[in-house]
Amino acid sequence: MVRKTVNKKKTDSKTLIEPRQDDRFKILLLENIHAAADDTFRNCRIERHPSSFNEDRLIELLQGAHVLGIRSKTRVTERVLAAAPQLIAVGCFCIGTDQVDLDAAARRGVAVFNAPFSNTRSVAELTIAEVVMLARHAVQRSMELHHGRWEKSAKGCMEVRRKTIGIVGYGHIGPQVGLLAESLGMRVVFYDILKKLPLGNARQLSSLEELLKTSDFVTLHVPDTAQTRRMIGHEQFQWMPEGSFLLNLSRGSVVDIGALRQALLSGHLGGAAIDVFPKEPSSGQDPFESELRGIDNVILTPHIGGSTEEAQRNIGLEVSDALISYAQDGTTAGCANLPEVQMPLAEDSYRILNIHKDVPGVLSQINGLVAGRGANIKAQSYNTRNGIGYLVMDVEKSLSRIVEKQMELLASNIRTRLLF
Repeated sequence: MVRKTVNKKKTDSKTLIEPRQDDRFKILLLENIHAAADDTFRNCRIERHPSSFNEDRLIELLQGAHVLGIRSKTRVTERVLAAAPQLIAVGCFCIGTDQVDLDAAARRGVAVFNAPFSNTRSVAELTIAEVVMLARHAVQRSMELHHGRWEKSAKGCMEVRRKTIGIVGYGHIGPQVGLLAESLGMRVVFYDILKKLPLGNARQLSSLEELLKTSDFVTLHVPDTAQTRRMIGHEQFQWMPEGSFLLNLSRGSVVDIGALRQALLSGHLGGAAIDVFPKEPSSGQDPFESELRGIDNVILTPHIGGSTEEAQRNIGLEVSDALISYAQDGTTAGCANLPEVQMPLAEDSYRILNIHKDVPGVLSQINGLVAGRGANIKAQSYNTRNGIGYLVMDVEKSLSRIVEKQMELLASNIRTRLLF
């Protein structure tokens, strides 16, 4: 049950807190989010749509919505956030949060959650499957049979045992790819901008160049950042050994597709597996266009790295749980853009949630407002991040809602919620 905001009721000369019986959270879910989320939101008003929408239509749908659930296609821009004042949280039911303007959301006190771990196994399994398919030229052989040609040949085909797989990005998915590859007898090396503890017998290399020059298979598992955009281009392909393979199941912006096409057609690369693209259709009704179409040693998949029933169910549960916890008690554990605060609920108390600009004296002001209303503070927890402060405070039930209005008037205030 969502902890609701409150009404005020006149009793003697004091404004007391009481529940609003008709206050139900509206949850807007887009892009066919797994039905597992519905059980978490069972006491909320859920509105579902199977597709993504442009800014104008999204703004229309968000009117009155408290929580928005999306996958990878919906773009939550500053304009969208500005037009949805009731929105308190966005759930990205996927690994990344690239589709949301995180800074703009933080400035408006909108928490953003995602599921960085839930589809790790699914992406890792597809990566290894594609490594084997590339090594055996299985896609070419399959297409030849579809066209009635029987080309039974071992030329150019190889086992993956004793081959080297180079993993670029050793976050959540990279280590799982490494463990699966090692179980097939592959040598595992990886490159990451941070020093990471290897799993199994993986070795961290000191540079991307070293990894590319020493790997038979290179698989990319990095986020979309200024550092990673087009990080693999003409120069990097020349570093890779002749006949080696590239896999990208991370972000479409990471690989220069024109350079990849050239490396494939020249015969320098033995093949590639691409699951993500710089520009992807917004729906199944839109055509898919790519310079890689028609190249027979390329596996093309429509961004399905994490598209398994298990992964989507796990994502549905993980993100919906995070959203409902934030709505109920203000917990921001795992939040992508606000300070992380998690505090057990104190008995017989109200909870104040205050998101504010991180400037000197804010806590003193807020504590002073509560003390000035004659209420005892039972517990509080506070954290800051990127210029934003987040305070969770449990106070006695004698507190008047007037204090919420007083907090909202502070120059530092971004958003204040009072829960009971």
